[in-house]
Amino acid sequence: MALRKKGKYWYGDSQADIPAELARYGKKNGYEPTQFADAVCGCGNRTFELGTDEDQGAAVRTCSKCDERHPIGDSGEYLDDAELMQSICRCDGEAFEITVGVALYVGSDDVRWLYLGCRCPACGLVGCYGDWKNEFEDYRELLKRV
Repeated sequence: MALRKKGKYWYGDSQADIPAELARYGKKNGYEPTQFADAVCGCGNRTFELGTDEDQGAAVRTCSKCDERHPIGDSGEYLDDAELMQSICRCDGEAFEITVGVALYVGSDDVRWLYLGCRCPACGLVGCYGDWKNEFEDYRELLKRV
């Protein structure tokens, strides 16, 4: 488990490497995430296709095994106006391990910023595939919805 930089991109060996990349990215953004949750389908699978709309603050994961579609976090509230763009890795992979990280307001359990991290199991590329302001009041409840 360790991030490795190749050129301008970061690569990891497992989903456990995603939080480190989100923390690195978030620190540069000014809101470092401190709480994380991994996406796991009800069927137990951990790889998904991903659609995002950063303008609306919405993301949907679709299980690569059973095709179950699931809004991430509070995204279900914003899907009516969302235009989801499918994420594709530099290696053309379309299935990702997904981890969500959140930055909180100081002294609070309220979410300030949400980060959507992915790792491509085909090539190991790790990155932040979306981030947006999020005003959810209890990060624990939000992360249960990942």
